[in-house]
Amino acid sequence: MKKGVLLNSEVSAVVSRLGHTDQITIGDAGLPIPAGTQRIDLALTQGVPTFLQVVGVVTQEMQVESAILAQEIVKHNPPLHEALLAQLTQLGQLQGNTISISYISHSAFKAQTEQSRCVIRSGECSPYANVILCAGVTF
Repeated sequence: MKKGVLLNSEVSAVVSRLGHTDQITIGDAGLPIPAGTQRIDLALTQGVPTFLQVVGVVTQEMQVESAILAQEIVKHNPPLHEALLAQLTQLGQLQGNTISISYISHSAFKAQTEQSRCVIRSGECSPYANVILCAGVTF
């Protein structure tokens, strides 16, 4: 049995295949997923698992260089936005880098998900609880 934190075989496989600048999206229960993009659905019920739980586990095995957020999260979901920024700051410290954060419109965010290797769907049911994580390198 795998000893790492990330036990989901589909998520683990995607993370293991990421190269520098490849992207994965972690989204809330309502984020539309493009037809050609791999869907990994972790949602069990409203709020399970939470968006931040999924981000926390995935980033324990993924080297993150940057993150893209919908600018609407700042106004419409400030508590989650602040918690996500804190989580990414802590991750950067653990990785020994600064994770750059950029903001785009929610419409542009949805279009950008087409470039992701996969979209991981959480059970989160709060507005704009979505992030695109861009892979870095460990060397």
